[in-house]
Amino acid sequence: MTGRYTPPVPDRELTARSGDGVAFPVEVYGPGGGSAAGGAPAPAVVLVHGWTCSTLFWAPVIRLLTATGHRVIAYDQRGHGRSPAPATPAACTTAMLADDLCAVLETALEPGERAVVGGHSLGGMTIMAAAGRARLRAHAAALLLCSTGAQHLPGQARVFPLPSERARAVAHRLLLHARTPLGPVTPLSRKALAYGTLGRAPRPDTVEATAALVHACPTPVRAAWGAVLAGLDLAARVPRLEVPTAVVAGTHDRLTPLPHARRLAALLPHCAGVHELAGRGHMTPLEEPETVSAVLAGLVRDHLPRPAGGAAASGTDGGTGAAGTAGPGAAAATSSTEESA
Repeated sequence: MTGRYTPPVPDRELTARSGDGVAFPVEVYGPGGGSAAGGAPAPAVVLVHGWTCSTLFWAPVIRLLTATGHRVIAYDQRGHGRSPAPATPAACTTAMLADDLCAVLETALEPGERAVVGGHSLGGMTIMAAAGRARLRAHAAALLLCSTGAQHLPGQARVFPLPSERARAVAHRLLLHARTPLGPVTPLSRKALAYGTLGRAPRPDTVEATAALVHACPTPVRAAWGAVLAGLDLAARVPRLEVPTAVVAGTHDRLTPLPHARRLAALLPHCAGVHELAGRGHMTPLEEPETVSAVLAGLVRDHLPRPAGGAAASGTDGGTGAAGTAGPGAAAATSSTEESA
């Protein structure tokens, strides 16, 4: 991974310990506490990657955010990158992912400190799974759900453009459960991944970065979490995301097509806009990191307290390159039901 996808070097590394006792590394980029204007901590953004990826997925977004004074926290989801894999496929659950996210928030943020939390694909589903948890409620000032969905993923995917939803569901379940090793990156695998995960006319370096990420994921991990995706249903949890939440989606996403984003917006009690990225596919932070970074920076600007004695870190306009629309769920009442962490 080179050019804008070259992995940035973390400024420091922490260790989080999840509810089952498993420890895993947490990477922190950018200015630390006391380095923002007025001696206040730099505004924090926590990033959660998707299926078959790792913290490397966020490289261009991390670089853009830290350049504008944000502190970025990222970690590898279970079995991905440097995070230990679950003991068995049966141990893979969205509750485990939610436990890990809450452990990261508790480890990387100060008591009472709030951040913007953004998740892509499985990372967005991790945020949904944590909805209502005390630690998410304590630390999340705003959220980003990027290229993700809450339910009915196999039948509504369009990697295999079959005429009936039932046929699509069967084909995509087989894809999600597949245990076939990918092996080294080849011209054919690059082409297949670009078709399935990227939008129209992707940049060659975006294709290369996508292939490098997906091929690096161990086959058992890919299959185990793919099985979770095949049966996913988190729709009932979305209304419990009680803070302002933006949604980003590519108009040519074949894995979580645009209707997923619009349904999420309808379910969210405080939708902070739907940003439809024209011509982009599923890997929106790789395809259009400028817009994804701008949306995150806009959430920081609008929903994190300003540091004493100075303005919050600034970013580019949150609507850059995107069609932003207010979600129909923006005025819905919030839930007050508490759930223990």
